[in-house]
Amino acid sequence: MKWMLITALTAFSVVAGGQSAEKVKTGVGFGALPAVSFDSDLGFQYGAIVNLYHYGDGSGYPRYDHSLYMEWSRYTKGTGINRLMYDSEKLIRGIRTTVDVTYLTDQMLNFYGFNGSQSGFDDRATRSYYSFERNMFRIKADLQGNFGASALGWVGGYTFYDFAIASVDYAKLELQPDAGGSLYDRYVAGGLIPAQDANGGKLSYLKLGLKFDTRDQRAFPSRGMWTEAVIQTAPSFMNESPHTKFALIQRQYFSLMKDMVLAYRLDYQATVGKGEVPFYAQPLLITSFLTAASNQGLGGAKTLRGILRNRVVGDAVLFGNFEFRYKFFKFNLLNQNFYLGTNVFFDAGMILEPMELPGIDALSVQEKTMLSIGEFDRNEIYSGAGLGLKIGWNENFIISVDHGRSLNRQYGKGGTYISLNYLF
Repeated sequence: MKWMLITALTAFSVVAGGQSAEKVKTGVGFGALPAVSFDSDLGFQYGAIVNLYHYGDGSGYPRYDHSLYMEWSRYTKGTGINRLMYDSEKLIRGIRTTVDVTYLTDQMLNFYGFNGSQSGFDDRATRSYYSFERNMFRIKADLQGNFGASALGWVGGYTFYDFAIASVDYAKLELQPDAGGSLYDRYVAGGLIPAQDANGGKLSYLKLGLKFDTRDQRAFPSRGMWTEAVIQTAPSFMNESPHTKFALIQRQYFSLMKDMVLAYRLDYQATVGKGEVPFYAQPLLITSFLTAASNQGLGGAKTLRGILRNRVVGDAVLFGNFEFRYKFFKFNLLNQNFYLGTNVFFDAGMILEPMELPGIDALSVQEKTMLSIGEFDRNEIYSGAGLGLKIGWNENFIISVDHGRSLNRQYGKGGTYISLNYLF
């Protein structure tokens, strides 16, 4: 259990009574844990996680030559993760290759409507009211390379999604049905979710862009920046709902003193040109490397901590994460390198362009009230703040505990997230 490991490592650090020199790893290394964790949006997690690393002759440590990540886990609130990810700069000489095959199941995926402030939230409602069932299969293949020896490079990739969506299965979950149906059911009945999208669909994305990467390492960068400008398109010859997204992501890291870092991430994503994005694809965020099983929001463990998962969904969004990180203790145990660290963070985001809601003009004032639909506030900022604990194992396998509090209760009270890796 992750909590047991945290306690054991902390106790050992007290007994050790001092810092230990970090050992360079060679050959095969690993990180393995029972997947016992907690996420306020998902519940308690159980299962297994194994991450195998190959460091070669150790000359590039903590960089690895190959990484293979495997996870099978379930959450008590109905989410399942089945994931296999491979990452390497050695498979193809001079090119970083990342392949991810994942099947995610969600018996009650959070759904709070669209456009953040335009959709009201009633904390007296049942969890099933703000949910629908979603199963998602994903194949993601990304390639990255540099132009010569410069920090400037390119990114490219292909991602396939298969979404299966339905109303909450009240009978299977032994729940009392919500009177009048869930919010998702009401959006479908009111035409706010088009009938052709209501049950999901398949999407194939092609991605191409530029990157600029001067980080000194990936797991815990202490200096440099990592910038990406990416076009991701679902072309008409491969999709029934063609559309194109653009993302600009800036991450930068400042070393304040040894093992003390100030880091930030700014992420802008928008639909460009013509095309209609299915509602189930709007929360997806573009990235060339997934630090978790999914990257969607805004709201939740990987975007705006402390805010409800997927609470803020728009057509064009901007969000930022700002962290102060500090490794305060290093030690060796069983020939493995460990460190304890902490982070203090502030997250904030906003919707720059709202989603168009088909059929909204046909709704009466009473119907809008029943759906808690109001006016969209373009100036609304969704924010949260908090702190965390990190346990690093051979630098690359990082256990993360974050607790964030929303600064507006309409978008959430707070959340605790136990997972892997730094946010960015």
